[in-house]
This record gives sequence, structure tokens and C-alpha cells, in this order.
Amino acid sequence: MSKFKKQKSGDLPAISTASLPDIVFMLLFFFMVATVMREDELMIENRLPTANQVEKLESKNKLIYIYIGKPSPQYQKTFGTTDVIQLGDKISSVSEVQTYVNTKRNAMPEDIQDEMMVSLKVDSSSKVGQLTDVKQELRDAMALKINYTAKKGDPMRNVKQ
Repeated sequence: MSKFKKQKSGDLPAISTASLPDIVFMLLFFFMVATVMREDELMIENRLPTANQVEKLESKNKLIYIYIGKPSPQYQKTFGTTDVIQLGDKISSVSEVQTYVNTKRNAMPEDIQDEMMVSLKVDSSSKVGQLTDVKQELRDAMALKINYTAKKGDPMRNVKQ
């Protein structure tokens, strides 16, 4: 007979939590890489026109977005039903375009300021007058590289009958 007897317990062994921090950091890294950050909250209706000669831009960090269209239904009480300009997250007047573009340009790194491009996202039912005024302000701000955003499709769908 042995002097010491090992008592067997019916309990389950403790779960090892040594690898838990690794798993948490791996998930955190995955979600940081996979998440797309929202640029601007649209306050206007923006149905883009269609075109068949569409090219995808290689670098979006050089772009400044300007939206033109009618206010969304929840903003029509405040801004009316005529075409408006959205700069960033607020509806602005044409006279603020130059200041907005210069502020965004100055916030960019110096090496890409010359490559800055303004992307106009204009609703397909908008009037040309508002767009012409914006383009004149862009000329005054020396923002001469302009991109019109469109969806790929049949351009004949843009023609109203």
C-alpha cells in the first residue's frame, strides 16, 4: 500500500487563455483593414448619369468631392426643392466652393497638391446653371483638373423624352 494516494477529481481542467490576446488582436486588425470609412453623408438626391466610357481612378486620396442635386426629402423643408451644392457634410452656396477647395488642397501633403482633382457628382436631373457656376469658382481657385462621376451603362438612358 502506498502512503500517498492521489485523489482523482471529477472537475474539468481550466481553459488556457494564453492565446486569447493574439486572437483579439488578429480580429481587431482584420476589421481595421476590411472596414471602409464613409466619406460624406449625402444630404442630396444623387442619381448619377450613365456612360459607356467609364474609367476607374487609381488614387482616391487626391480627390475632392462636390455634390450637386436636389435636397433629400428630409432636408427639403430647410433647403427647398431647387438644386443645391453639398461640400463635405453641409449644404453650401456657390461662393463657398473656392474656400472649400483651397482648404482641402492645403490639408493634402505637398507632394500631391499639384495632382489634386475635383470630382463632381452631379445628379442626372440637375440644371446646368448650378454646375456652370461651380466650374467658374473652380477656375478661380485654380482647380483645373475636373472629373465627372458616372455609372457604367447605356448613355442613351440619360436622354429624357
